[in-house]
Amino acid sequence: MRDDYLAAALKIVDDPNILVNVVSRRVKQLKRGNRPLVESLEKLLPEDTALREIIEGKISYELATPEELAMRR
Repeated sequence: MRDDYLAAALKIVDDPNILVNVVSRRVKQLKRGNRPLVESLEKLLPEDTALREIIEGKISYELATPEELAMRR
């Protein structure tokens, strides 16, 4: 994973735990065959592609509200 991408993504998703979850979910999608939302002239690892997508605003996340979490129980 590229350190510069990681640092830039942490400026957008400031909680490292949330960033790990967002990247992990996107990497699974990319490995299943989903197409990247960013173009690159170099061959990027799926992790780096996910970070670039976050940096460029192509993917985002949404936290569940306490009400939504209560409904899941």
